[in-house]
Amino acid sequence: MRDQLGRRAILAVYAVLILAPLLVVLLGSFKSTPELFANPFTPPSHLSFDNYSTVLGEKHLDHAFVNSAIVTACSVTITLFLASLAAYGTARIPGWRGWLIFGFLVLGMSVPAQANMIPQYVLFDRLGLLDSLTGLVLINIVTGLPVAVFILGGFMRTLPREIYEATSIDGAGPWRTYRSVVLPLSMPSIAATAIFLFVIHWNELLYPLLFIQSPEKRTLPLALLSFTGEFLTEYPLLFTGVIISSTPMVIAYVLLQRYFVSGMTAGAVKG
Repeated sequence: MRDQLGRRAILAVYAVLILAPLLVVLLGSFKSTPELFANPFTPPSHLSFDNYSTVLGEKHLDHAFVNSAIVTACSVTITLFLASLAAYGTARIPGWRGWLIFGFLVLGMSVPAQANMIPQYVLFDRLGLLDSLTGLVLINIVTGLPVAVFILGGFMRTLPREIYEATSIDGAGPWRTYRSVVLPLSMPSIAATAIFLFVIHWNELLYPLLFIQSPEKRTLPLALLSFTGEFLTEYPLLFTGVIISSTPMVIAYVLLQRYFVSGMTAGAVKG
């Protein structure tokens, strides 16, 4: 009984630590700067959407939102397609050869992104991909592919080989097996990988900060930096931008949450 009460107390404290900053951000998005500093935890004196209209209008966060949506959607879609093909191919190669190729594909997870930034910048400059959304999509695919192959490959290797043998007997080729059998069975793992990649690419700041110079091509994390200055930070506008930028992630997780845990643990519990 005491252990149960202790766990509940710890969870309650943890919940307060998580919810308090969220409450300040949510309430602060409806306040002015003086009201925010005077009463950060109290509701606003009157409900006003001026901060939202300012952020989406004067600060042009709507353009940054569209840029982030384009970059993230293209990056996640292409990465999932390539990673699922690679995971399927390595899962079907028997013996040590399949494991060797799989290990080579996921080797990129061990290389820090900061170690590649200078050669990546030089390469993208020579290819004319700097200051472009296409360049951001390509770099997101390169950085996200190893972890996506790792997650999907771990699941696809748990699929019984009898499935492949049965589809071969029925006359299905590798592409038909991949499209009609492997993909439907792998949907929980694909959904979990999609959420993981979506959060990473949506919140990516390092590469946009390195590659993007034009204001009209800024993504959301880069655009939010404009609310901070050397001597003044517009916290109500910053909080409003955080709320707007976080909404798609919350929606995506709510829609795919039933796949998330099962997809991340499927490879560990199947035999």
